[in-house]
Amino acid sequence: MPIALITGASRGLGRALGAALAQQGWDLVLDARTAGALKETAQELGSRYGGRVVAVPGDVTDTAHRGALVAAAGELGGLDLVVSNASALGAEPLVRLEALPLDGLRLALETNVVAALGLVQESLPLLRASAAGAVVMVSSDAAAEPYETWGGYGASKAALDQLAAVLGEEEPGLRVWAVDPGDMRTELYAAAVPGDDGPRPLPESVAPAFVRLLEERPASGRYAAVSLLDPSGAGR
Repeated sequence: MPIALITGASRGLGRALGAALAQQGWDLVLDARTAGALKETAQELGSRYGGRVVAVPGDVTDTAHRGALVAAAGELGGLDLVVSNASALGAEPLVRLEALPLDGLRLALETNVVAALGLVQESLPLLRASAAGAVVMVSSDAAAEPYETWGGYGASKAALDQLAAVLGEEEPGLRVWAVDPGDMRTELYAAAVPGDDGPRPLPESVAPAFVRLLEERPASGRYAAVSLLDPSGAGR
């Protein structure tokens, strides 16, 4: 069975991706900071889909924790996919750049960019050994569009996009995709913009876009989930 490592997997998009991959027969290594919620997710996915699901709670900004995640994948037999989904906003709720705490910006960069690269660096030997190694960096439309109050978070995701683009050039034997999942109803969004309860799709409706990437394995690059979900497959 293929093996995936997913960060930020106890809720939201990470949990939805774990469920979608488990349903497809993947074994999983799941990360999140909240141990109880992560254990519950791992137990539910394992019992529902019958695969091996390992919960490794911790903070992706911690070097030792990243090593433990990759070691857990190695114990399962290897690693075919890394999904960097764990994210920090930089401020909750989001604020204009004039008021953005610099320590918050540092945390967003450390979580969304530095930790993502650190996990890839730790994972590369196993990914290169896979017949179909792939990396997914979960991006955002805030990486490409100037939304008020989303400056710090958007800057970190723009940096992540560039990291993914360069990694794709440097590792031609892998697939490296930055994926903009679009607007979703998640706790992260609720923390970013409290009180904005407008209709938004659930993460479960976006997960099939990631599955399609893994099935069709297009060239490394940046993709929008809405284009991947379009049956015509038009657009990137």
